[in-house]
Amino acid sequence: MPRFLHTADWQIGRQYGRFAPEDAAVLAEARYAAIERIAALAARERVDAVLVAGDVFDAQTVSDRTIRRLFNALGGYQGPWILIPGNHDAALAESVWTRAQRLGAVPPHAHLLLEPGVRAFPEHGFAVLAAPLTQRQTHGDLTAWFDTAETAEGLARIGLAHGSVQGILAEDIDSPNPIAADRARRARLDYLALGDWHGFKQVDERTVYSGTPEPERFRDNGSGRVVRVDVPGPGRAPAVEPLEVGQYRWLAWDETLSVASDLDLLVERLDGLPPEAVLDLTLAGAIDLAGARRLDRTLSVVQGRCRSLQVHRSGLRLEPTDEDMAALRADGYVGEVIAQLRQRQDAAPGEAADTAREALAILAGLLGDGGDEMEGGTVPAARPVPEESGRHAGRQVEGGQ
Repeated sequence: MPRFLHTADWQIGRQYGRFAPEDAAVLAEARYAAIERIAALAARERVDAVLVAGDVFDAQTVSDRTIRRLFNALGGYQGPWILIPGNHDAALAESVWTRAQRLGAVPPHAHLLLEPGVRAFPEHGFAVLAAPLTQRQTHGDLTAWFDTAETAEGLARIGLAHGSVQGILAEDIDSPNPIAADRARRARLDYLALGDWHGFKQVDERTVYSGTPEPERFRDNGSGRVVRVDVPGPGRAPAVEPLEVGQYRWLAWDETLSVASDLDLLVERLDGLPPEAVLDLTLAGAIDLAGARRLDRTLSVVQGRCRSLQVHRSGLRLEPTDEDMAALRADGYVGEVIAQLRQRQDAAPGEAADTAREALAILAGLLGDGGDEMEGGTVPAARPVPEESGRHAGRQVEGGQ
């Protein structure tokens, strides 16, 4: 009874330009660590092979060092690693794969299936029908030949492909690299291991997307897993179980603050974040000066505790109460400036409103307790934690790749 680990979409060499350099480097490094955990898991589970369904590398242009590090990470499991190219690392005439072979970086137990065909592993009881991508996009189904492919009697038939199952995934990614939804049935496959979709998805009892083993997007789709597959025998339905291997938890929160209890709940949630959290926090609504100070203190603590915190607060208005203004004892010219800033925050478009809000926070902090003493000088207490902007702004939207 063959047993496999099925994984895909490692995308080694991926860059994280939207993050601060310190976080980007750690998140990129986590992808190597995920492969090492898969190797250790494969050894513990005594699997017959690890199936890697494409997009091993994020780009053809990764460095030689990246190539060597990837194949070194396979060392924890000495059984067969069976890898095909995907759309990010297609098997072009000159590709990351041919470079890896020239470097002598590919270990003997890593089987690179760079051309369509059947590779039998009779000592392990299975044969792989491989449909590697030899160009980034194709509009024909590269698995169609599976239907007529012959394999030795008694061997489990395992399909390995990278693409979009038609009619199952999002409509906007159903055209590049299509795969027929009933391919496993038509080709008499015992299991069809797929890559391209970055979350775990079981299409039918024999057709599965493993997802990426280390999350890299703000989407709750079951990423961070590999799939353990037990095939009872040719023609029998496999037992499929996703297993957690990811390290970091990517979270996207949209929070609207309207009353004091909203802030209480948000602070409680933030205090409960684990160290492995990668949080994208969007704030909206309104907050008074005391609430702003409390929120800033909480965010400062969280920034030092979790892996990454990005805060988008353009939708959060600072609304000092009359009590706030009275406590500031702002009258005359300063009082007029505060009034103007409050009006501009509500009326001005986009960036001008953001500037007015920050200016109001700074001025309120200066007039209030004079700021919190920090290393290197005095920082106004009510000044907002800077919002991630420019190259850090915006969220990635998951597609097939």
